[in-house]
Amino acid sequence: MNEQAIFTIVRLPADFCRWNDLLTLITGAFAYMDGVVDPPSSARGLTSQSLAEKASVETCFVAMRGDELAGCVFIDERDEHFYIGKLAIAPDCQGRGLGRALMTAVEQHALSRGKQQLELQTRVELTGNQAAFATLGFRETGRTAHPGYSRPTSITMRKVL
Repeated sequence: MNEQAIFTIVRLPADFCRWNDLLTLITGAFAYMDGVVDPPSSARGLTSQSLAEKASVETCFVAMRGDELAGCVFIDERDEHFYIGKLAIAPDCQGRGLGRALMTAVEQHALSRGKQQLELQTRVELTGNQAAFATLGFRETGRTAHPGYSRPTSITMRKVL
């Protein structure tokens, strides 16, 4: 049986109310970054309320395993592209193609909105993430520093669809 077949990718419904579950998913998926990235991930500052506010202005896709949240990705429409943020896969669901499936949903959505590019940022320290995004067709386009840092802390990557 294809493991990915037990997961369903859907756009976050308007009546979604499981913000605590979504917060738990994201903080669990980003926990491995604690003590690795400097400055700490912005995921540490999320709340259930801030996620609800984020979903009111951005599009969110979720991966479901039955009634369980297994993954998510938020995308923000910009003038020429969609910006991808908070791609998160539950630790026990990683390595099953959910990230790729969520990114496919993002690509289809972007194309349906007339956007030919996707952009994201990943931390300099997260070389595994950089490699994974490169496998999905993303290429480095720049490096930026968080406020107060004189060295690059993030890598900007783009994909042309």
